[in-house]
Amino acid sequence: MVDKVTWQKAGRVTEPGRYLFRFGWLTVTADDLKVWEQFPEASFTLVKKPDAPDSDEYHLGLFELPSGPSPDHS
Repeated sequence: MVDKVTWQKAGRVTEPGRYLFRFGWLTVTADDLKVWEQFPEASFTLVKKPDAPDSDEYHLGLFELPSGPSPDHS
């Protein structure tokens, strides 16, 4: 099971919406995209939607920034 999602793993989506991935459906909001635009290496925790306990519906929760310099900024 995937528990963290990066922008790269999410296919670098550019629009808010609901996307089908191998682990289930993921809803990405405009605010999520703003984080990824500012911090492309950020990883979000997947959170199962409480209103859909019997389905594979997720949204993005807390995000983490990588520690240390990004390889692109060496």
